[in-house]
Amino acid sequence: MNQELIHVYFMPGLAASPSIFEYIKLPEHQFKMYYLEWIIPFSGESINSYAKRMTKNIKHGNVVLVGVSFGGILVQEMSKHIKLFKLIIVSSVKTKHELPKRMKLSRKTKAYKLIPTSLINSFENLAKYSFGDSVKKRLDLYKKYLSVRDKLYLDWSIEQLVCWDQENPIPGIVHIHGSKDHVFPFHHIKDCITVEGGTHIMIINKYKWFNKNLPQIILTQ
Repeated sequence: MNQELIHVYFMPGLAASPSIFEYIKLPEHQFKMYYLEWIIPFSGESINSYAKRMTKNIKHGNVVLVGVSFGGILVQEMSKHIKLFKLIIVSSVKTKHELPKRMKLSRKTKAYKLIPTSLINSFENLAKYSFGDSVKKRLDLYKKYLSVRDKLYLDWSIEQLVCWDQENPIPGIVHIHGSKDHVFPFHHIKDCITVEGGTHIMIINKYKWFNKNLPQIILTQ
């Protein structure tokens, strides 16, 4: 009964709120769950500096970090500043080599700078960029989850995602990825736990898989 709780911190994806984790439940006798939120970056801030600032929101030692999509990239950067019990990414990438060709091309041509984030109140544009074309049919659902509309944050996030320069996977990282992810296509991903039929939003619509499997994934050494 005196078993020490494992503290698990969750980081949502680009522009998303922690509500994407509302259906994720871990056994309360083993785990304590916390939710991180995006903060507004400083102008010209590096992702490494931003990640270091975000670690100030980690109030425990030897925690588990779980990051979704761009949040998965951020928790990898955070892991360079603090000691972790486990690092887990979902629907994300481990290196720049797993980014899709369109993002690599966007980096090369700087086309990402042309994304009209100032018009982001047209919510459909943000939803499509963050979650893929299929979101059009369920726009009301994603209005609930995509909450960060600050232009500085959006411009910064898109640039940091497209221009992320991680060369090699972080040792010990656990990568969970859906076989039907259209934002980060599965065929670019190596060494992952595969969720069959999982899309980029599987943290929401396949929450039962995570509730069943995440505890063991965390505890497995």
